[in-house]
Amino acid sequence: MNVDLFRATSLLIVKPSSLGDVVHTIPAASLIAKACPHLTIRWLVNPEWAPLIEELPWLNATIPFPRSRFRGMGGLRRFLSWRREFRELLGSPPDVTLDFQGLLRSGLASRWSQAPVRIGLSDSREGARFFHSKVVTVDPQAHAVDRYLSMVCALGIENPQQLSWELPAGSPIPDEWLSHTSPAQAIVLHPFSRGDGKSLTREQIFRFCDACAGVSVILVGMGEAINGLPYNTIDLTNRTSLPQLVWLMRQAGWVVSVDSGPMHIAAAATSRLLGIHTWSDPCKVGPYRPEAWIYKGGQFFHRRECRPELRTARCPIDDSAVDEIAAFSLARIKSL
Repeated sequence: MNVDLFRATSLLIVKPSSLGDVVHTIPAASLIAKACPHLTIRWLVNPEWAPLIEELPWLNATIPFPRSRFRGMGGLRRFLSWRREFRELLGSPPDVTLDFQGLLRSGLASRWSQAPVRIGLSDSREGARFFHSKVVTVDPQAHAVDRYLSMVCALGIENPQQLSWELPAGSPIPDEWLSHTSPAQAIVLHPFSRGDGKSLTREQIFRFCDACAGVSVILVGMGEAINGLPYNTIDLTNRTSLPQLVWLMRQAGWVVSVDSGPMHIAAAATSRLLGIHTWSDPCKVGPYRPEAWIYKGGQFFHRRECRPELRTARCPIDDSAVDEIAAFSLARIKSL
């Protein structure tokens, strides 16, 4: 690809959401920044995910993408009207815009940035490719992190064998919230997901915590409040900020999470993780870190060990699966 970043002075990253996708983009963006330290780099991102990246040492600014404003009736009209506001926030056009999102709105935002070079990926959807001046060919079946790293390779930057996950240090959780329990001796459980059929049920959360008796289970995430949890459960549901969640995932002795954004935060922060998949493809959206564990279809494995038939299989979680996951997690934390 004939793009010389060493002659450019400014770069815009377009990756507003979701939480997991923002995490997946950090290694690629970091490699570009370190190879081209002269670049002024800005990132278009949903405001709720900005705390995840705004402390990156090489990032000069975040530009808020007010996605919530564009929902519902009239959302597209409000989005089209946002163009002037976006350009005012952006100021001078960047020399290069990288659209890692690959959807209609990100494609339009890339075009509106007025960058002379606008690069997208070949698996972009909703007509986003019509707004890109250059396209990087990627394998649509590859993991998101690897697809984004293809952008780095296309720009002539070498990928290292070991990636750097530059998550913020996060904000410590008050001791009184944790009942003075050390997170290093606890299991953090994140059972909630927006995807249908991914979340654990209320009964399964109870069952998991009961099965882990003798070890503290710290329940986190955004979900419906649950009353009467087992005595060993510390309920932080709907209480932690994003920086606090990052800190807790990094400090935890063991993390168990359904397929969700927080699972990918955990995978970036620690190798002490078990990701639960029901119908999603672990090869594409599983925890990227090679040491992290995955549970699907009654099996525990690392992402690159996933059997082909498990990639698209639908494997709901039942009581026996919860018991297996709890036993596996107990064995792991007791071995620390």
